[in-house]
Amino acid sequence: MGKKVTVVGAGFYGSTTAQRLAEYDIFDTVVLTDIIDGKPAGLALDMNQSRPIEGFETKIVGVTTGTNGEGYEAIEGSDVVVVTAGLPRKPGMSRMDLLEVNAKIVRQVAENIAKYAPNAVVIVVSNPVDEMTALAQLATQFPKNRVFGQAGVLDTARFTNSIAETLAVPVKSVKALTLGSHGDTMVPVPSRCTVDGKPLSDLLPAEKIEELVVRTRNGGAEVVALLKTGSAYYAPSAAAARMAKAVVEDSGAVLPVCAWVDGEYGINGVYLGVEAQIGAEGIKKVVEDKLTDTELAGLKEAAEAVRAKQADVANL
Repeated sequence: MGKKVTVVGAGFYGSTTAQRLAEYDIFDTVVLTDIIDGKPAGLALDMNQSRPIEGFETKIVGVTTGTNGEGYEAIEGSDVVVVTAGLPRKPGMSRMDLLEVNAKIVRQVAENIAKYAPNAVVIVVSNPVDEMTALAQLATQFPKNRVFGQAGVLDTARFTNSIAETLAVPVKSVKALTLGSHGDTMVPVPSRCTVDGKPLSDLLPAEKIEELVVRTRNGGAEVVALLKTGSAYYAPSAAAARMAKAVVEDSGAVLPVCAWVDGEYGINGVYLGVEAQIGAEGIKKVVEDKLTDTELAGLKEAAEAVRAKQADVANL
């Protein structure tokens, strides 16, 4: 049986994710859906025409979906569904400003996933991602390991890139990590950051590291402010596609994602940015690693901030 992945939402984020997934050439089919009539079919046709040039066989199928679930039968049998549907930020908006409008969209999408792709692993990228992941799990009623969110892979990449540029070293020589929420309570983990195996704290003064941490926390807003319309999608789509790849390849890769935490780090019952092992069933396990007292305190603070918001989404 060939592998199938669906990307819901054919905006810049969704369409770029679909393209990356197709170019991996590990799926039989990538389904791209959107509520704008004809848009996903047009993008799919365009992407399929790139196959002879880029040398991949994955077929991209574009489907328009309706408010009552019309078109969703196309996602049947999907191994993974990436949810990008929702509005992006505008300059000056926080991710939380999108909560109510995107909650309605994500709930409806999640209900259709449960109906048509009941065995899928769901990767949520719609903002605010910690809350939308919790909502998607509630709305699908899927086991919590099969619903998780994209944030840490992107935030870690932003942190890594900033460190590499600051020190003028190749990105591959930098190992970095961010945990916590995708937003104000993001917890970059300097104690786990190395450059060619040397601790970052040996190479940069504390105040410079703090500057990079702040820049990482505001990474999305920095892009939004420059673009003026829309938000980031090249790095975010790379992150979402890489997570979907880990699922279908059952790779066991350890990635920072928004996962259900229940007991790890002394934190209970909340979706939070942690490292987790990813495989065919979604989250195989949350990976607990050593944190400094400050980092652990930051993670617990993030958990409580997110918990308060996640309690609200049940009613949205």
